[in-house]
Amino acid sequence: MKKTAQSTGDQIRLARIPVGAETTVEGDLTVPASATGIVLFAHGSGSSRHSPRNQFVARTIRGAGLGTLLFDLLTHDEETEDERSGRLRFDIDLLARRLVEATGWVTRQPETRELGAGYFGASTGGGAALVAAAEMGLDIGAVVSRGGRADLAGEALERVRSPVLLIVGERDETVLELNRSAYARMTCKK
Repeated sequence: MKKTAQSTGDQIRLARIPVGAETTVEGDLTVPASATGIVLFAHGSGSSRHSPRNQFVARTIRGAGLGTLLFDLLTHDEETEDERSGRLRFDIDLLARRLVEATGWVTRQPETRELGAGYFGASTGGGAALVAAAEMGLDIGAVVSRGGRADLAGEALERVRSPVLLIVGERDETVLELNRSAYARMTCKK
C-alpha cells in the first residue's frame, strides 16, 4: 500500500518490519528518487511515527536528499501495555534490538539496499540509537539525538564509532547534564 506525502510528492510505503520470530512493527518508508542515504527514526516514549514533530523532521531530512524510515519501535499491544506500566519505554536493549533489525530490513529493500544509514533518536530513542550504533559499528554513518537520553546507552557509549550529534535545549538542565556525562564517556569524538 502506498500513499503520497502531501508536501513533497515522495511516495510513502507502508513497511511491515519483522523484529523477532513472531513480532512485526509498522513504519513509513519514504525514499526520494535521488536519495543519497536513509535515516531511521527511533522516537521516544509517548511518540510515534505519526507525531507532527517527527513528520516535520522527516520532511526536512527528505528535502536534503535522504530517505526516511519512521517506524514504531513497539507494537500496538506493547504500546497499550507501556501506557499502563511505563516498562517498555525504558527497555533500551529491546528498542535498540528492534532498531538493528529495522536497519537489516532496510538493507534488504530494493530501494534502500545501496544507501548508507544513519539514526535520529529522541528521548529514550536517543539511548536506543546509540546502543544500536555501537552494535552496527561504522555501518551507521551518523547518530543524531534530539533531547535524547544518551545516558541510557550505558556501556555501549564507549563502543560507538559513528559521528554523534547530541542536541539538548539549554533549559532542559537535567537532560543536558545527562548528555554531558554520556559525551564524556564516548570515544568516537577523539
